[in-house]
Amino acid sequence: MIDPLTPILVGSGQVSDFDTPPNSGTSAIDMIERAARIAAADTGVGEKLFVELDSVCILRLYTDTSWRFQSPFGKCTNPPGAIAGRLGASRARLQYTHPGGNMPQYMVNCTAEEIASGRIDVALIAGGEALRTMRGARKAGIEIDWHEDAPDGYGDYLEVGDPRLGVNEYEERHEMRAPIMIYPMVENGIRNHRGRTVAEHQQSMGRLLAGFAEVAVANPLAARRQGYSAEAIAAVSEENRYIGYPYTRLMNSNPYIDQSAAVIMTSVAKAQELGIQPSRWVFLHGCGDANEHWFISERINYHSAPAIRMMASKALDMADKTIDEMDHIDLYSCFPSAVELGCQEIDISEDDPRGLTITGGLPFFGGPGNNYVTHSIAEMMNRVRAQPGSFGLCTANGHNVTKHSAGIYATIPTEGNWQREDPRIYQTELDAMPKPELIEQAEGAAKIETYTVMHRPDGPEHGLIVGRLSETGQRFLANTQQDRATLMDLEENGEVGRAGWVSHETGRNMFVLQ
Repeated sequence: MIDPLTPILVGSGQVSDFDTPPNSGTSAIDMIERAARIAAADTGVGEKLFVELDSVCILRLYTDTSWRFQSPFGKCTNPPGAIAGRLGASRARLQYTHPGGNMPQYMVNCTAEEIASGRIDVALIAGGEALRTMRGARKAGIEIDWHEDAPDGYGDYLEVGDPRLGVNEYEERHEMRAPIMIYPMVENGIRNHRGRTVAEHQQSMGRLLAGFAEVAVANPLAARRQGYSAEAIAAVSEENRYIGYPYTRLMNSNPYIDQSAAVIMTSVAKAQELGIQPSRWVFLHGCGDANEHWFISERINYHSAPAIRMMASKALDMADKTIDEMDHIDLYSCFPSAVELGCQEIDISEDDPRGLTITGGLPFFGGPGNNYVTHSIAEMMNRVRAQPGSFGLCTANGHNVTKHSAGIYATIPTEGNWQREDPRIYQTELDAMPKPELIEQAEGAAKIETYTVMHRPDGPEHGLIVGRLSETGQRFLANTQQDRATLMDLEENGEVGRAGWVSHETGRNMFVLQ
C-alpha cells in the first residue's frame, strides 16, 4: 500500500506562443494563467482543483530579476497574488521565488517535503515570460500596459529560496556581472583542462549542442526548430556572432520567447479524494539540492563542479538507482559549460545515446528566464507517463554554476514514507572545500587562469581576466585594455596560462599581456 502522504505530480501545462502580435499586449501573467489552466485539465478533474490550492508559487519573472530585461511597460506588483486571484485560489499562501534556474526543481523538492509532512495538500508551481512580446512592442513603438495588482483579498507574498546575489562587489567592479560574462570564462577553463586547441573545442561545443537542436526540431513547443548542424552552431558569422568568447549566439540561452509552464502537486490521499486517476500520477523518487562556493571568484578551479556531483549522487541514492538506469535525461543547458560539467560530474558521456535533453534545451527550446526547468519537468511527466516503468532525471542550475537541484521521476510508486536527506547536512561538506586566496589590489607578474572577451555587434569590446600572481599564487580579477590587437590575441591563441603584468588602477585591476 502506498503511504497516503506520498507526494505526487498530477498535472502539467506548457505554452509557447510564437505568433501573437506584440500589440496584443500578452503579459507574462497571461502566459502563466494559460499554463496553469492546462495543468488543471491535465489532472483529469479540471479547474475545480483551484479552490483546493494551499500554495501558489510563481517563479520570479525575468523583468524582476535582471537589469537587462526590465520592462518599459509596467509590471505586476504581486505575481503569485495575481495568478491566485485569476484562478480563484483564495485560500492559497503566496510564494515568489528568488532568482535562479534551479528554482523550479528546488521548489518541487521543497513542496514534496511539505506534502509528505502533511503541512500542505495541493500546490501550484508555475512561471512564464513574455519577452518576445516586450521586445517586439518596443521595436515597433507600441505602447502596452502590463501594470497589474493582485485583487483585493490576495495579500503579500513570501519570497522563497536563497536571497544572495549571484556576484559580489569585486566581480561587479570588473564587469563580471551576468551569466553571459561568466559562463564563457568557465568554458575556457574547461577547454584548457581538457588540453584542446581553440578550434578543437569550438567543434566539440558545436557537436554537443547539435544534439539539442535536433531534439528541438521534433518539439512543437520549441522556439528554434530549424535544426542546426555542429558547424552552423560553432561557426562565427554575421547571424551567429560571438557574445562572450568562445560562445556564439546559438550557444547562448534564448530568452526572447513567450513561454510558460506549470505543474500541480498533491498527496496520494488528496488525489484519491479529488478523483485524480493513478494514470496521471508521477512520483518524485529522488532529489537533491547543493551549492558551489557561492561566488565565481571563490571556486577552486574552473573545470569542475563538486556540488553537481553531490546533488546528483544524493538524488540517485534516494531513488536507489544509478545514472545508467535513467531512461530520460534533461541536463540544464544555459551554455555549453553547464552541460559539459553536468556530464562530467554525473558520469554521462557527452554523446550518450539517450540524449542530454528532452526539450531541445535553453538555446533551442527556449530560455524562459528562471522557469525553463518547469518545462523540462512537465515534459518529463509526459515521457514517464508514456513509458510506464521508465525513470527520468532533470537537473537545474542557478546563477553562475552556483545553485543546483535535481529530481528523478517515474510513474512507479515510491516505497515507504517519502523522506529526503536534509540538504544542509551535505552542504557542510561542500562548504568545507578549499578556496583560493583572493587579492583585490593586485600588482606584479601574473598568469591568466581563465578569461573571456565580450563582444558588441561590431566586434570585441573588452577582456575579463581571472589570474594568479606568479610570486604568491593569489587569485585576482582584472580587465584588459580595449585595444583590438590584445582582444584578438586572446581569442586566437587560447591564452590560459599566458604571462603578463597586472596593476591596480582607479579601483580596478588591469592586465597587460607579455
